[in-house]
Amino acid sequence: MDINDIKAIMEGLIFASGDEGIHKKDLRKVLDLDKDMANHLLDELKFEYEHAKRGFMLMESQQVLFLTTKPEHSEYFTKFRETKVHTKLSQAALETLAIIAYLQPITRTEIEQIRGVKSERPLQTLVARALIEEIGRKEGVGRPILFGTTVEFLTYFGLSSIKDLPPLPEDINEIEVEEEADLFFSRLQDINN
Repeated sequence: MDINDIKAIMEGLIFASGDEGIHKKDLRKVLDLDKDMANHLLDELKFEYEHAKRGFMLMESQQVLFLTTKPEHSEYFTKFRETKVHTKLSQAALETLAIIAYLQPITRTEIEQIRGVKSERPLQTLVARALIEEIGRKEGVGRPILFGTTVEFLTYFGLSSIKDLPPLPEDINEIEVEEEADLFFSRLQDINN
């Protein structure tokens, strides 16, 4: 394989590792490279990032590699964070949000039992969007985190309190509750966007 191809794969692996980064030994193992060759190629990548007009730089901390933004561009990232980005919530995030809104306080395990699928990613999205937050811990084994909605949730959906959520009929099952709540939040989201 060509050296430039190997560097491109390295770059992709480092990028794909996200905030966790990738340990140098794992990078060497995936690419089947010896230590000297891997270090040489990483030095070349670092040099290219430092000397080209690029928005990223290659960082290393305790043998773990990360792609990060350049500090000299920080003012633009601050402006970006301050800009309200209105993107629609995914179906999974809407389902999770509906369950939390109606059944709060609730644990991730309880949410997953209702949805029937893992809900870690939708929970992360909702926490990042400040629509839900950790509101405590449930008594019992492991003391799992309890989630509830936030003031931002109320503002986002134009509600003055959680009591303003439309009541769910008493004679429906959990699947119908989820479908009703999804429909409600989808309509509100469409109105707000």
